[in-house]
Amino acid sequence: MKESFSESYKNAGVDITAGYESVRLMKGSVERTFTSGVLTGIGGFGGLFAPNFGDMEEPVLVSGTDGVGTKLRIAQLMNRHDTIGIDAVAMSVNDIVCCGAKPLFFLDYIACGKNYPERIASIVSGISDGCVQAGCALIGGETAEHPDVMDPDDYDIAGFAVGVVDKKNILDNNNVKEGDIIIGFKSSGVHSNAFSLIRKIFDIKDVGAPLVERMMYSNRTLGEELLIPTKIYVKPVLKLLESVKVKSLSHITGGGFHENIPRSLPAGLTAIIAKNSYDIPPLFKLIQKRGNISEHDMYNTFNMGIGMTAVVDKADAGAAIAILGEEDVQAIIIGEVRRGERGVTLV
Repeated sequence: MKESFSESYKNAGVDITAGYESVRLMKGSVERTFTSGVLTGIGGFGGLFAPNFGDMEEPVLVSGTDGVGTKLRIAQLMNRHDTIGIDAVAMSVNDIVCCGAKPLFFLDYIACGKNYPERIASIVSGISDGCVQAGCALIGGETAEHPDVMDPDDYDIAGFAVGVVDKKNILDNNNVKEGDIIIGFKSSGVHSNAFSLIRKIFDIKDVGAPLVERMMYSNRTLGEELLIPTKIYVKPVLKLLESVKVKSLSHITGGGFHENIPRSLPAGLTAIIAKNSYDIPPLFKLIQKRGNISEHDMYNTFNMGIGMTAVVDKADAGAAIAILGEEDVQAIIIGEVRRGERGVTLV
């Protein structure tokens, strides 16, 4: 594309040659996500993917889309852009796996005030890391330069994933019954929710204090702690589904326990969660103390150390926890299903 250059457009704030350089720099990280279904490399008008549905009787496509939210502000203030893409992937693939679907491919959209090719490539390297963790291919995306609409150092990330599940294996909550066990999958941190509240609590406005404040319970700073990427549960969940009858799954994102766990329950059943069934990570205790936040609001805002839940028969709980442990997911029984108005009761 040696003749593709516009001095006028560059003077208006958009350098199309920077976009070409971004694509060149990200090419290697994108290609390592490619699976057998990928038919084209990056740079085309569309990403082509030829799915192999194997012995599925009625393959159903499942899609999910999301962004990273204001966690991006932490990455920007710390000038650390290589992990935020993992969060972008996680928010979509963790959702669609709750339907029992295996993610097939992912596409991203990055909007920025100014295209700095090395920074865009760093963001995409994180997206590629997330795709590798989820076992899906990054088959395309878009980087859009928005001068005057966004400050030069600002950017936003969104994306979507497409997966597939055999219709007979779609997870819903119809098989959940009284006496079933709720298993919690431990989170890696606050994941990608409630960062507007976090930034307000800690008065995070610039790169200095409190982002550089050293945590008493770890060797990390507050900024490093907050940037820990969202745990991607896809491969462990797919392994679990092969061996145990999982009745429903819930991805604990915005809305915390009170909004998300009830989505895995049918009407007439409620979740009884034992607060002392696991150790709440210190960061959540610090957030609650610094922000003077009520217990209800904490559990209605944050994941509180549990990034996903699964409902299984009581007889299958031990096997489920063992399988998840083999897949590097710490899991523990955190509650049970009882009759009552659909919701969450903390005991």
